[in-house]
Parts: sequence; C-alpha cells; structure tokens
Amino acid sequence: MKVVLVMEDNKLTVRAVERALDIMLCFTESTELTLTEIASRVELHKSTVHRLLASLEGKGFIMRDAATDKYRLGYRLWELSANLSQEGDPGIILLPEMERLRDLLGETISLYVQDGMERIRIQAVQSNHAIRRVAPVGARMPLYVGASSKVLVAFAEPAVQQQLLASADWPAALDQQAYLQQLSDTKRAGFATSVEEREPGAAAVSAPIIDRGGRLVAALAVSGPANRLTLELMQEQAPLIMEAARRMGTMLR
Repeated sequence: MKVVLVMEDNKLTVRAVERALDIMLCFTESTELTLTEIASRVELHKSTVHRLLASLEGKGFIMRDAATDKYRLGYRLWELSANLSQEGDPGIILLPEMERLRDLLGETISLYVQDGMERIRIQAVQSNHAIRRVAPVGARMPLYVGASSKVLVAFAEPAVQQQLLASADWPAALDQQAYLQQLSDTKRAGFATSVEEREPGAAAVSAPIIDRGGRLVAALAVSGPANRLTLELMQEQAPLIMEAARRMGTMLR
C-alpha cells in the first residue's frame, strides 16, 4: 500500500492511516456495512476502500462475513478495549450513582463529554419503562442543541463558546443571541432542559458534573419521552439531579 504524507492544518499526517480510521468510524452507527456503503460514507473509490479493508482485516480490526459479503468490527478491538485504563474514568466511577438515579427517577440516565464541536455519550443506564428513551453509548450529537449541550457549553471556558459560535457548522436558522441567553439561563439556574429540540418526542434535563478541582468533567442527563418527562416534571426533579451531579463531582479528582 502506498503511504502518502500530507500537511493539514500545519500537522503532518499519513493519508492511508486517516482513511483507515475513517473506515473504522463508519461503524459507530452501524454494525455491518457493505463495501459500497463504506465507500459512499468515506467518499473514496471502492478499489481504495477494498485495499484498506483488506489491511484492516489482516490485522483483525475488521471481519468480513462471506455469506453476506458485509464487514463488521473485528475481535482485535476487544483486546484493545480490555487494556483501557479505568483509573479516573467517570464512565466507570459514576456508573453506580447513575444506576441509583435511574432507580429514583425511572428514566434513562446519560453521561456526556465535549469532544470538539460535538458531545459524546460515554455512559448510559437505560430506563426500565417499556416505552423509554434508548441511549446508545458512543453516540455523537451537535454541541449547539439539547440540554446536555447547553450545560457543556455554559459551564465551559469562554473559548469553547467563541469557537462554537464561529463554527462553519453553526445552523443559519439558529439565532445566536437567543442561544447565548439560553446559556446564561443555564449557568444561573445550574441546569438545562430541552423538549423536542434535537429529536421529536424526546425531552431531557441536564446538570454539570464539576470535580473537586472546579473543573467541568461531564454533563449528567435524564431523558425520556416528552409526554412523560414534561417541562414541569423536569423542573421539579432538577434539584435532585443537581444534587446527584454535585455528589458525583466529589467522587472525581
């Protein structure tokens, strides 16, 4: 395979490596994909993708089902994940507290962190209700909409707000002054709510988790169907969620 070094944003990168990683990231939302589907998502010619897949398959990072001719993640990823450090990982440390909050409120509990101009769900405890808000771990969402996004931006460093507002991905239909007012309200109240802002029929309330050093670590969110998790109920439950977030913060260095 030909390896090409390129300069992007003043950083030396290896194009073949970047392309291979882009292929791996295709599986964040799908468990199985065809060669054509992968090529379409990474916007590369199928022959190029086929060569990269062959290399990934040879190292055990990708598997191909001969019966369906579809690709999926390989077992080598399990080997890597087994060596992930759990020391200081809020997704591991806070899981028991998240389960207690789920048992108390009955809805799905999620933990989000900022990653660039997105937020990513790093842990979730699903509601026991038959009709519930399913929250897959690893899901990425835009940072400009939703209760947890407001919390992550409102309690972040000012540079995060400035970068978000200046981003080319900012929706033209979203008024920045109204958004800044929402951030101000969130900072003052200590929590944020959202009703069908990002997803029809869904509602959420979120509070910041701040560690003992005063650093924002994550956003704690309670989410569920909007017809059950009403705005009035979320405001009523907000003190319980903020107290849970405060308690979680004391558990982190």
